[in-house]
Amino acid sequence: MFGDGLWFFGMHALWWVFWVVVIVALVAFVLPGWNRGERETPLEILKRRYAAGEISKDEYEERRATLTRDTDPGN
Repeated sequence: MFGDGLWFFGMHALWWVFWVVVIVALVAFVLPGWNRGERETPLEILKRRYAAGEISKDEYEERRATLTRDTDPGN
């Protein structure tokens, strides 16, 4: 009789371990990649930094020219 109760406790504990592993795996693999499809382009990042006052107008225009020159397929 004692052996059956111990087996039941072991299976119950394994189910808890299973669900903890499933939840941790979901958090580790799903949540960090949630925004992968919505990444900012370099030009959007540059515009945001200029709007926030992190870079000057001259620096913004210089970097924007570099980015548009590098992405222009006509060159």
